[in-house]
Amino acid sequence: MSSGEELEELIKRNSLVNAVAHEGKCNPQAVLGKVLAERPPLKENIKAVIRLVNDVSKQVNQMSLEEQEKAVSKYNIVKEAVRPQQKEKGLPPLPEADRYKQIVTRFAPNPDSVLHLGSARAIILSHDYARLYAGKFILRFEDTDPRLKKAALQFYNTIKEDLKWLECMWDEEYIQSDRLLIYYDYTRRLIEVGGAYVCTCEVDSFRRKLIKKKPCPCRSLSPKEHIERFNKMLDGTYKEGKAVLRIKTDMDHPNPAVRDWPALRIIDTKKHPHPRVGAKFRVWPLYNLASGLDDHLMGITHIIRGKEHYTNMIRQRYMYEHLGWVYPTAIHYGRLKIEGGVLSKSKITQGIAEGLYTGFDDPRLATFQALRKRGVLPKTIRTIIYEVGIRPIDATISWATLYSINKKIIDKSSPRYFVVINPVVLSVKGLTGRKEISLKKHPEVESMGYRKIVLKPAEDGILKVYIRKDDLVKIQAHPLFRLMGFANVYDLKTVGDHLEGVIHSYGMDTAKSVSAPFIHWVPVDSNVRVRLIDQNGQVLEGFGEKGLFDEPVNTIVQMEREGFARIDSKEKNVVALYFSSK
Repeated sequence: MSSGEELEELIKRNSLVNAVAHEGKCNPQAVLGKVLAERPPLKENIKAVIRLVNDVSKQVNQMSLEEQEKAVSKYNIVKEAVRPQQKEKGLPPLPEADRYKQIVTRFAPNPDSVLHLGSARAIILSHDYARLYAGKFILRFEDTDPRLKKAALQFYNTIKEDLKWLECMWDEEYIQSDRLLIYYDYTRRLIEVGGAYVCTCEVDSFRRKLIKKKPCPCRSLSPKEHIERFNKMLDGTYKEGKAVLRIKTDMDHPNPAVRDWPALRIIDTKKHPHPRVGAKFRVWPLYNLASGLDDHLMGITHIIRGKEHYTNMIRQRYMYEHLGWVYPTAIHYGRLKIEGGVLSKSKITQGIAEGLYTGFDDPRLATFQALRKRGVLPKTIRTIIYEVGIRPIDATISWATLYSINKKIIDKSSPRYFVVINPVVLSVKGLTGRKEISLKKHPEVESMGYRKIVLKPAEDGILKVYIRKDDLVKIQAHPLFRLMGFANVYDLKTVGDHLEGVIHSYGMDTAKSVSAPFIHWVPVDSNVRVRLIDQNGQVLEGFGEKGLFDEPVNTIVQMEREGFARIDSKEKNVVALYFSSK
């Protein structure tokens, strides 16, 4: 697809979503805002984008609402906005909940990297269903691959910090690398009941037989001989790659991946030591044995996981049948993606190693660390997860969706401040004497109080303020513009590298009567320096109101006309902000 076709598809998607949300009529201006929020570089060719938005919006508005709904369904996206008057969406009833005395769920990450938005569905659904039914939520670290998906010590703690941030506290915690002896005991039981065997065949030879639905010679040996073979796996007689324990299944099963699947293998932990237990063990369970056994032993009633695990459920059922167990209720949901977001652990790690990203909290990433640093709230993520629910379909959200939901949540609690990025100096003539301006921190929340800006003009009555250079085009096209909360200015001139203007009046009604542009500003002699890290990882510099420095770290503020940002740090009159939402 060409870049032009991609742009048209982006506009069409946003137009359809907007139309469906507003009874069949999309608003081109709203569509334009969404498109630019997703692709900021398009601002460089804004006129062409506006023409295309108007054309596509017109085509969409000619469709019936039924046609629009049908067309938008192919995108499998989360609704672009949650209307303020709309009742918060809850979870649907948990399937087969009446089968169990107590609901028990689990989240079972591999601590080989940090968590990201793709993990949110498993975490929040598992935790919230357990709480909804007054049940139990278990955190289980699945760290039984010291060679390929090797755990790292720091990730055990970062994962727990992420769960705490998501407000998903667990009732019990387990680490599978502490449970090897338990897995060995149940492996022996599986061998004794004829449900497992130790295979010493060459890998290629076994695969050829597997494809032909033929058993290997090892399968028919007695349980006694397989116990002896298993002991040789444990004592070092068999080396890495020379023996594997398999679970007996149906050799005629239509899916070759189900036939006699591998359950334990030998790993040379002197070469590949485990970060927690070193070289203490040499026989390690694969996912299906360890996870399958633990789900039963921990009393898990509902396994809530991605649909890519559906085949694993089929494999594990054979093991349960051998042991005489009943398999838990399994719910397989679709993948959750974010447009343009990298959710691959390996790609994230590689990007950090190559310097593409500054770390796991780089604002371009969708890791929980990055979202938390930017001021995205847990409630925002929970709102998205409740919207997509436990359905088996894949869902893709846009950054604009995430911003929109986050904005609705943080708006009422975020104080307002002027922050000027890419500043230019404006000298305003006509101010007589010192002036103190008092502005509400929030226009609708009186309890937040007021912020004060003190203006001290020079002896000649000239006051210098910073305004955004990008506002020049807007204010030059009008005879009058308003410095928000202060004064109306006219007679704008460019003098060298700065601007000059004259105070016309102070009343806001005067500015409204002539449709004057309203722009934000910061006094030159009373401010704090601001470093804003935007959603693209770019560092933008400017100035903010002095009162911004008095707000605590982690406060989310609204930079008037710019968007929301989280205060990350304060040092020597410099405030570092991370962009949160438009």
